[in-house]
Amino acid sequence: MVLISSNVGFVSVVVSQRRAPNTLTFDSGRQMGSVNDELSSIPNNELQQTFPMDYLDYEKDRLAKDAQAMDAMKAEADMEFAKGLRTPWKWKLRKRIWDYMEDNDIARFPRPVHHRIPNFVGAEMAAVRLVELPEFQAANMIKSNPDTPQRPVRHKILEYGKTLLTPQPRLRTGFFSKILMKELPSLVKVEECTNSQGVVKWGTPVTLNEKYTVDLVVVGSTAVCPRTGARVGKGEGFAELEWGILSAQGNLDPESCLVVTTVHDCQVIDNEDDMPEDWKLTQHDVPVDIIVTPTRTIRVPNRAPKPCGIFWDLLSPQKLSAIRVLRQLKEQIETQNGQPLPTGPDEILPPVASRANKRNKKRRNIRQRQIK
Repeated sequence: MVLISSNVGFVSVVVSQRRAPNTLTFDSGRQMGSVNDELSSIPNNELQQTFPMDYLDYEKDRLAKDAQAMDAMKAEADMEFAKGLRTPWKWKLRKRIWDYMEDNDIARFPRPVHHRIPNFVGAEMAAVRLVELPEFQAANMIKSNPDTPQRPVRHKILEYGKTLLTPQPRLRTGFFSKILMKELPSLVKVEECTNSQGVVKWGTPVTLNEKYTVDLVVVGSTAVCPRTGARVGKGEGFAELEWGILSAQGNLDPESCLVVTTVHDCQVIDNEDDMPEDWKLTQHDVPVDIIVTPTRTIRVPNRAPKPCGIFWDLLSPQKLSAIRVLRQLKEQIETQNGQPLPTGPDEILPPVASRANKRNKKRRNIRQRQIK
């Protein structure tokens, strides 16, 4: 029996000599791939025993065209999704960078990098370059995003004896946590404190109304403009919300607090013509002051203005319902002012990256057994 398992057009092809010659069976639901390579890997004499060559050529051509059609439909679906977003130009740029990083093997774990702040080759070197900044050396408290490509940065912050302020992932369970190595038991290693589990274990939760000052902010990016500092993240807007909350609560000065991002060189849009035609920053977007890559440090010459506070009239009900600390702050302000705050328009929230963990895998296995 000869088995040909192909991902082309979401169809797998099984060739069985137990069936009548020239019989194909199809199993749908697979991902896309190349049937031509898999057909080529089977000796010609085995294929010819099952199919005449003109039929095989026909099947190769048909499945290849199916794959092209699937690609076209997926691209069209992506464009339709982008039209439903407030800033479709950002979605176009994200997808272009994500695809490029995957296609050229610049991406690093977790992969695929789509719908994430993409991890990249040389993230550790970018963190080393960031440490050389005088602004880093002078800072006491540095806020950093919790994403994987900035883990080396968080390591440097703690290694250099500074206070790390980092948000709970997607602000789901709380607000921020802070870590200062000298306050922890001596046996605790820096690397234990730089991922989400370590922050939960060793970090000190920060309350909404706590007083402290952030001296420097590090953000992750999918793409960044070296002329204006315009930045595109993964599409969920958490960097902007965190900036808005911190500036509204007086924990950072939007005029003097610098924003730094670490990215791969391919994420820097050096050529102005490579920016989408309709690009324009929104009122709440936070531009960066300094871009650090594995090979260079760029100080943005004409940075766009930074926002201050939360633009409640732009905050959608969908986003508000997903973030507890925002609801808490909104209720607090409305109580103080004696009147309700405005609410923004509805929005389509972008998809998030899938995170396959042991618990989810176990649940899937249980469901599959129940179905059987």
